[in-house]
Amino acid sequence: MPKQIISRKAGQFTESVIRDMTRQAALYGAVNLSQGFPDFAAPEEIKLAACDAIQSDVNQYAITWGAKSFRDAIAEKSSWYLGLEVDPEREITVTCGSTEAMIAALMAIINPGDEVIIFEPFYENYGPDAILSGATPRYVTLRAPDWSFDESELAAAFNDNTKAIIINTPNNPTGKVFSREELEVIASLCHKWNAIAITDEIYEHILFNDKKHISIATLDRMRDRTITINGLSKTYSVTGWRVGYTLAPPDITLAIRKVHDFLTVGAAAPLQEAGAYALRLPRSYYDDLQADYTARRERLLSVLKDVGFRCFDPDGAYYIMTDISSFGYTNDVEFSRFLVKDVGVAVVPGSSFYHDPALGRSQVRFTFCKRDETLAIAEERLQKLKSLSS
Repeated sequence: MPKQIISRKAGQFTESVIRDMTRQAALYGAVNLSQGFPDFAAPEEIKLAACDAIQSDVNQYAITWGAKSFRDAIAEKSSWYLGLEVDPEREITVTCGSTEAMIAALMAIINPGDEVIIFEPFYENYGPDAILSGATPRYVTLRAPDWSFDESELAAAFNDNTKAIIINTPNNPTGKVFSREELEVIASLCHKWNAIAITDEIYEHILFNDKKHISIATLDRMRDRTITINGLSKTYSVTGWRVGYTLAPPDITLAIRKVHDFLTVGAAAPLQEAGAYALRLPRSYYDDLQADYTARRERLLSVLKDVGFRCFDPDGAYYIMTDISSFGYTNDVEFSRFLVKDVGVAVVPGSSFYHDPALGRSQVRFTFCKRDETLAIAEERLQKLKSLSS
């Protein structure tokens, strides 16, 4: 019998649909409203801090689990923003982006037979990460228009094999911001089944409609059973720097550090120094960031509604999930191909955010982390859809 060369794990998921849509945008000269990276400049002072670090010869390995200056800055910011006191020596691991933080966290805690609960629609890495770490993913659906979950359905997903639940708040792709009441429901189930909460909070400062970001680690008795994941990418518009981190209790942090060491060794040293600078920016920076993204959100929402999309207005992050039913398409992938090739705007088909593609067949996701000029071009091109909408 011939030997199977490709692993069964790799056969259970596809390449990134989001990143493929960026390639499609380049191929057809489309406006890229698919992948969530800003096409505007990062703050000048943060770039200068990186340049200064390089010129000062911060060009060799940092401590594997993170430069002390950066870990100290993470601890300071976690204290004032999250209300979470973290020991930078024993509870922080700096990683190559929040993407590595997630896979390192899962590999640090998963054993054969473990299950991981994932809310859907989900950021597309979570399912593959669970599979690659050896876990079985179990999905609980967030339902439009408010992306709420059914408490009984969530409770039924937990069992003796549940090792962790992944929470993303503010959420990609929906823009949902989990409320304190929802987090308390999740926390109570974690306590009941002795499970870990892994919370991806990369969009923590991008909030709308007076929503407040709450970290589940701050809830009663959750401090010792939460892995908090974050990074520089979204808040500071440096998605290409790939600098992230985890906050976790010492025993879990020790395991994450070991996995991280043999995955990537360490994140870029000069960019960690720039990160330490970024995390100490005045609080007015975050107010300005929120105001800026509020304006971008309102602009794209107005355009999409005008041309016929039903929009699920986001409370956080920088994405808009939409319903495409009015355009006569019953397949999100076909509609996304039509948009990128014939309209000149790239989006992400909604089915890529669900384990059962049928759940997302009438949805596509837009991002608004783009320059005004980019949004203006998209607005002009999307006008072609008015003739299709009913």
